[in-house]
Amino acid sequence: MSIVVQKFGGTSVGNADKIRNVAQAAIKEHRAGNQVVVVVSAMGHTTDYLVELASDISKNPSSREMDMLLSTGEQVSISLLAMAIQEAGYDAISLIASQIGIITENVHSKARILDIKTDRLTKHLNEGKIVVAAGFQGVTMTGEITTLGRGGSDTSAVALAAALNAERCDIYTDVDGVYTTDPRIVPKATKLNEISYMEMLELASLGANVLHPRAVETAKQFNVPLRVRSSFKHDDLGTLIIGVDLMEIYKPVSGVAADLTQVRIAILKVPDAPGNAAKIFGSLAEQNVSVDMIIQSYETPDKTNDIAFTVAQSDFNKAITILEEVKSQINASKIIVDKEIAKVSIVGAGMIDRPGIASDMFQAISDAGINIKMISTSEIKISCVVEKERAHDAIKALHTKFNLDQTDVIATVAE
Repeated sequence: MSIVVQKFGGTSVGNADKIRNVAQAAIKEHRAGNQVVVVVSAMGHTTDYLVELASDISKNPSSREMDMLLSTGEQVSISLLAMAIQEAGYDAISLIASQIGIITENVHSKARILDIKTDRLTKHLNEGKIVVAAGFQGVTMTGEITTLGRGGSDTSAVALAAALNAERCDIYTDVDGVYTTDPRIVPKATKLNEISYMEMLELASLGANVLHPRAVETAKQFNVPLRVRSSFKHDDLGTLIIGVDLMEIYKPVSGVAADLTQVRIAILKVPDAPGNAAKIFGSLAEQNVSVDMIIQSYETPDKTNDIAFTVAQSDFNKAITILEEVKSQINASKIIVDKEIAKVSIVGAGMIDRPGIASDMFQAISDAGINIKMISTSEIKISCVVEKERAHDAIKALHTKFNLDQTDVIATVAE
């Protein structure tokens, strides 16, 4: 008997009718002969409400108490879903992370999972129960409640699938799969039947909000097949995300994404001396500030250079505080900031060893009258920083340039 893990987000369990719909999806999988674990997020906008409530009480609440507060959202949704399954005539049990044994590091608000105890889960599954598990949360070895941060329920589901050696993990969302780009920007965007872990990881990291990068990374690490499926179309198989080379690469580019949550920071006239770059980026890393694109200029006659990079808007205030201190330590001139930027990227395993992809991208952006401010590349990705107000224009131009407007788009599946 195979194990299938299903994950449903907050919009999928937003009210009683939606919870009953989720119950039917779990029951359908159970009736197909599978053992089922359902991972659920907090209902609707519960987390936002709790955050707002906390801000009314305290302007600077402790991260421990925030985790204690936010973890309650999932407890509501899992108990209601278990009731709905039971009401339909099937055995179910709801479990929070501490009851399961989802062990995390001792970090609040964005903890990483260290281990999952599967004994209790396996016992309930073998008894024929549908297990409803709380996503987004964990517990430390000393019993402290933690949360996993943004996308935490996706990560919970994939980690449980890996620990249980599940046949697959189905991520149910309000979209019916992974598209070549955001259909709200490009109506001709096409759903991909299959895509590789690496391509999905890049797209997720670049702003495609279907899956969180940590979840994809975990799936790739443990070779867990993922499906992105519609919460409301249970017969639609959605998009399969796997890590084996099952088909030819028909197109060099499989997707286009835009990230409008980046800020560009430049430190000017950094003395060209060993260790200064390490001081800048090491100080940011110590405070868990992730840096994305980095460009360093040539050394000038006065033996200095400029260093520019991007960070997430959510890390901006922390980054500036750190950099002001570092600037004084290394005798840099000043810090300048550009918040009106976006990162536009193309992704595809098919671009490996295919010359001309970068020039085609730059030409398409140029033909649209858009200026490129920064460029970065990897084996299967090319990213450009452009003005935020032109990001959607760039997406449309690139989607057309790489023939993704057609209705016969075939996804790339490759490592």
